[in-house]
Amino acid sequence: MELTQIRLLVSDFPAVYRFYRDVLGLKPQFEAESGPYAKLSPDTGHAAIALQNRADMAGVLEGLGAEPAGHRALVVLRVDDLDAVHAELTARGADFTRAPGPMGDRMRVAYLADPEGNLVELQEWLAPREQGV
Repeated sequence: MELTQIRLLVSDFPAVYRFYRDVLGLKPQFEAESGPYAKLSPDTGHAAIALQNRADMAGVLEGLGAEPAGHRALVVLRVDDLDAVHAELTARGADFTRAPGPMGDRMRVAYLADPEGNLVELQEWLAPREQGV
């Protein structure tokens, strides 16, 4: 089994697409601002976030519904310098719900939400996790 992507089901596809492309700076595999599907990746690694028009999936999956309630996903992105990324994303229009701060003694985190309410956690690792811990 191989994990290929995490896919977020979204209602306002263009707004969420622009958030991940323009605000977070992820690179689209192909331009698809109007949807119904897109895959975006950071500059490093093989991980990807995919966006899928929720209405299209509701036609395929019974009971999905047109609009979910509350937070539905938490996207976690590791960065080398949280303060620098926070400043850069704020300049691009990001509205953080929690400014950079500690989470335990191994990392610092900051939180923001995409236009659909999916949470994004930015984390800076201060100390690597020990093997087996």
